[in-house]
Amino acid sequence: MEHIAEIASFVIRIAEPLLALTAIIMAFYSLRAGRRDEHALITLENEADHVIYSVLYWENSIGRSRSSDIRLSDPTVSRDHAVLLRRNDGWFVTDTGSKSGVFVNGEKTVGRHQVAVGDTITCGTTSLVLRRASDTVSTEQRHEKKMFPQGVILSFVTLYTILLILQAVINMGNTDALIPGVVFIAVIWIYYGISRAAFKRLNFELESVAFFLSGTGIILAASHDSRQAYMQLGAMVLGLCIYSFLLWFIEIPDRVMKWNVAISILTLLLLASTLVIGKSVNGAKNWIIIGPLSVQPSEFAKIAYIFVGASTLDVLQTKKSLAAFITVSAASVGCLVLMSDFGTAVIFFVTFLIIAFMRSGDIKTVVLAITAAVLGVLTVLSVKPYIAERFEAWGHVWDYADVAGGYQQVRSLIYSASGGLFGVGLSKGCLQYVFASENDLVFCLMCEEIGCIIALLCALAIGGLMLYARAVTTRSRSTFYSIAACSAGGLLVFQAALNIFGVTDILPLTGVTLPFVSYGGTSMAACWGMLAFIKSADERTYARHKPKQKKISVRTRQKQKYDEDFVEI
Repeated sequence: MEHIAEIASFVIRIAEPLLALTAIIMAFYSLRAGRRDEHALITLENEADHVIYSVLYWENSIGRSRSSDIRLSDPTVSRDHAVLLRRNDGWFVTDTGSKSGVFVNGEKTVGRHQVAVGDTITCGTTSLVLRRASDTVSTEQRHEKKMFPQGVILSFVTLYTILLILQAVINMGNTDALIPGVVFIAVIWIYYGISRAAFKRLNFELESVAFFLSGTGIILAASHDSRQAYMQLGAMVLGLCIYSFLLWFIEIPDRVMKWNVAISILTLLLLASTLVIGKSVNGAKNWIIIGPLSVQPSEFAKIAYIFVGASTLDVLQTKKSLAAFITVSAASVGCLVLMSDFGTAVIFFVTFLIIAFMRSGDIKTVVLAITAAVLGVLTVLSVKPYIAERFEAWGHVWDYADVAGGYQQVRSLIYSASGGLFGVGLSKGCLQYVFASENDLVFCLMCEEIGCIIALLCALAIGGLMLYARAVTTRSRSTFYSIAACSAGGLLVFQAALNIFGVTDILPLTGVTLPFVSYGGTSMAACWGMLAFIKSADERTYARHKPKQKKISVRTRQKQKYDEDFVEI
């Protein structure tokens, strides 16, 4: 009987990577296929020479600058003259500090000014008439790319999870992992039903990828300690609530802009509160512990920080200065350094670089920030030389194999190599007995028990989130979504890199978690929150299921055609 169980466990370990790979390929293929083609939403016609400018995006810059979406050669036009943007109520134009101003039908505008088909927008001496795209450019029929059904992708994730549960049950000889696994599967399908029926979501690929990562971590935890699995399940449910709330909140970028100052204050309060009442755990004062509950506020501060950095195009062009954002960034990193949470401080800094570059488009800003950071690090090391001692084992952990500096990494490297392609089996690894194996060392724990194929697929899935975020930036409904998606994706990827390369001694071990996978309730919830920024960049997120069309009159059909450019995609 034991021999049969070993064979069954081996067969399951081979099947798991195939199901996981299939689910990931299907998810990212559908994400790519679901992207909107860059066709004109409306057009602008130059009254003087009848040149047609196709308006491709929801937010479009108008000016003489080479980076302008609608570039005008008129010398009376400022480099960054105006922004033409689309909202649910229609199209608007905003003067972004031009010298000559913006006029609509001969009337000078102040702030946002709504425009309609047939209106004339004057910048300098250039007059542009707003036209429907179908009136001025070819409207060839677009062929929709075939996507995998959302339920099918989630079904492969479910089958993969079922095999993980079966493997854990067979190897453990008990059913401790069964109930957490069944509850996890029930949660993902309940949320899928809510997403489709109540929220009317058309896409579920990103959630499927996140459930693949979360499920791997939860079942891995269940195979060692079912209590940890239940805590991770609860954190995932909290994360889904945060995720759903954020998707609703950021649906209207202008609403986010109104709360920007309050969110900036919240970011600093979250970090400052940890300095005041936080408890030091493993050398870093980054936890608030209240009875049995422990929270890491810096994880939620990551979400708030992205809110602070992202912005709509008209705000970016009107307010060129990065002073406020730089101030919040410096204060945030300063708080983290005082907490001795250097891993999170580096993550914040890299996120700052991404946001700063996307906001300004100026590489000099990034170089200046890096220079300032290097000087800051040298200053800290000169004032607190003992900090450097925490990284003295980096690059030669084998010399510290039996002491604190390299004990964890040496065991991680040895045991992860013993797992091979398909792992030794859940609960059968030796790394589980090393401190922090479920969080800081979880990548090597996966390599040992589930196999390096699954571990690498988890890393590739996180990397794919960043690649997808970058791919949809030009098609998103606002620069707010573009900046937020890229910064959230970059944050998750860099955090994963610190975890994976730290435990394998390529980078110093900083003690950050592997997104979605590592044990840690606050980290799990925050990762789902950051996923909302990536999800928001997909135009399908705020589309709705179209009801079955009823028979309508010719006059009504004509009116719908006239208004088609003002209906939300």
